[in-house]
Amino acid sequence: MASRQAAAGRTSTVLGRKLGGELLKLRDASGLTQPQAADALTATQTKIVKIERGVSPVRDPDLHALCDLYAVERESPVRARLLALAKADRDRRRASGWWQEYTELGDLVEYIQLEDGASTIRTYQNQLVPGLLQTPQYARAVAVADDVWQDPDEVDQFVHVRIARQARLTDDDPLELWAVLSEAVLRQQVGGAEAMKGQLERLLDVSGMPNVKLQVLPFSAGAHASMSGPFVIVGFEEPAAVDVIYLETPGSRLWLEREEDANRHRGLFDNVRRSALSAEDSRALIQGLIKENR
Repeated sequence: MASRQAAAGRTSTVLGRKLGGELLKLRDASGLTQPQAADALTATQTKIVKIERGVSPVRDPDLHALCDLYAVERESPVRARLLALAKADRDRRRASGWWQEYTELGDLVEYIQLEDGASTIRTYQNQLVPGLLQTPQYARAVAVADDVWQDPDEVDQFVHVRIARQARLTDDDPLELWAVLSEAVLRQQVGGAEAMKGQLERLLDVSGMPNVKLQVLPFSAGAHASMSGPFVIVGFEEPAAVDVIYLETPGSRLWLEREEDANRHRGLFDNVRRSALSAEDSRALIQGLIKENR
């Protein structure tokens, strides 16, 4: 994807998250709940959640209703600033990121938008190569194995979107990625030996990029704090932005945005990366596995 498209997407995400964060602070300061805010808009709680995450744009009537609820004066500079921010956010969204073509992918699109606006990604994975590092063959094998994607065209689209996301690693303002992978990820024969060999070669290649750090957690590391499952920590450049924790299960995708959740998962990541092999030793292990797959 062209870097211009990526930049447009990141702008809309940042503005939306900033507006959502300010509305969240106002609601908290008022001592009100998300259901109470939803009642003021005659809407569902889900709408408030999406507004506060920066996922959904905010119309002026809704913003006025929320400001009234949060006791923000009609002529106050705070309300004027929020209205201007909401308009700027809507204008940026009209430029549309490339992912807007794929609304049928559901809430996966929301994660892609979040990822596209990020400056850093830290992730621990115990079963899969992260999507940002997958080859087309590996991604296709994952999609075919997942009963969510039944139609061949849907599988093709899933693979296309997964590979398109990887432009964030090489665009004008590249994403910084730090991935810790369980050794099991490297040994699982996803797509067969030939496809896995290509995937391992891809990991070896990207591990040499200046904005990518790759470590392998060997079986010999034994028990560790992240054995309960994989997670992604999405970080942003804005000083006030809290890291977003992304968790995925077979039945749902979950975003955690509380500071305590971010602190907890940062601690988990620090623990697992300290238990993992160094970047150099990880590369050596991958090279050995490539030879095994010949």
